Amino acid sequence: MTEIVVLAGGVGGARYLRGVREAAARRWPDGSGGSTAHITAIVNTGDDAWLAGLRITPDLDSVMYTLAGVSDEQRGWGRVGETERVSAELREYGVGWPWFTLGDLDLGTHIARTSWLREGEPLSAVVKRLQSRWPIGIDLVPMTDAEVETNVQVADETSGSRLMHFQEWWTRHRAGIPAERFVQVGIEGAVPAPGVLDAIEAADALLIAPSNPVVSIGTILAVPGLRDALRSAPARVVGVSPIIAGAAVRGMADACLQAIHVETSATGVALHYGARDGSADGLLDGWLVDTADADAVGQLDAAGITTISRPLFMTDLDASAEIAGAALDLALART
Repeated sequence: MTEIVVLAGGVGGARYLRGVREAAARRWPDGSGGSTAHITAIVNTGDDAWLAGLRITPDLDSVMYTLAGVSDEQRGWGRVGETERVSAELREYGVGWPWFTLGDLDLGTHIARTSWLREGEPLSAVVKRLQSRWPIGIDLVPMTDAEVETNVQVADETSGSRLMHFQEWWTRHRAGIPAERFVQVGIEGAVPAPGVLDAIEAADALLIAPSNPVVSIGTILAVPGLRDALRSAPARVVGVSPIIAGAAVRGMADACLQAIHVETSATGVALHYGARDGSADGLLDGWLVDTADADAVGQLDAAGITTISRPLFMTDLDASAEIAGAALDLALART
């Protein structure tokens, strides 16, 4: 059985995982529409938050809903066919964040998760219970069972600087306030969730989704022990650029990259991850860039990262599957 492990977060990661699942089904069909390959997704939990007494896990939910076929593709978040009556009531009571709307169906997920967490189950076990509702074909694993929340330090005219939760910076302010740095509260004491290190060690292909390289993939890699596990894994590590022609495909990754002084380009992100056989903490063996960034191939090849150029816009399922298939080809190649 081919073992595939993907690091992912956000809507881009969710859509890429859908492509990986489809590519695997086409390459290793099991006769019933699925795949004989086993896919594990290690998902960012740094966007998580406590809100109105509930534990919210935006990236895990986006991935689960997308793979289950129940996500709102137009809005890019939440469940399709949502109503928002409960959120309206909470606003009347002054509870929660008025700029962070939770749909009624989504709240059902949050209530179930919080109930099981309060009963003492770790997040990884809760995720398994939640995803068992749908045959999504991928094992979802949080990067850690520990509570990790990303804060953003921003300039403040009065106090000089202050911290706000990532969701406030991202959702309320649309990353419009320049970030000075990102602080992953709780990351120092975190450990990889059960199964994460074993999956990486057993993988035949290790893929990095075109997710935000700073607050999604960067937060996963910040879990103590996880980066080292990737660096020492037998499988090749191949990533897909989230930047095309100098712009983020989705979201506001450029604002995050600026905060850590990384160029918003396919080359800049690849060099930020680094070559696994080069820099002391580099990760990449391979990298996919869009045809618009074909001029990056030579520079990255010279830096020790095997790079190929191909269309990277995930316009539909076929396009996503072809991108994932190209990444798998590069990861499974033996040079």
